[in-house]
Amino acid sequence: MPLNHNHQVSLLKDILEEHQADCCGTVAECEQLERLVKSLMVNTNIDQNLKSVLQNIYSYSHTGINAPVVNDHILSQKDNLSQWLSEIDSFS
Repeated sequence: MPLNHNHQVSLLKDILEEHQADCCGTVAECEQLERLVKSLMVNTNIDQNLKSVLQNIYSYSHTGINAPVVNDHILSQKDNLSQWLSEIDSFS
């Protein structure tokens, strides 16, 4: 059963919250973020303002997939993670 956009946003937030709280994660989580963002970006039910946040999250996840040390990448984005979570809450 595919996830609807509300479930996708919840999953996206869960992964970002884990990254923000723990400052660590995996390439698989970054790949999951990338897939979620791609799916949400084509969804017409998503607020346009949220789509700009999703573009930033896509860049974050894509860079994380290719980072030599994923945890260093996550740590370097800690402030952005907090901002994105706040923005997601305001638009969703």
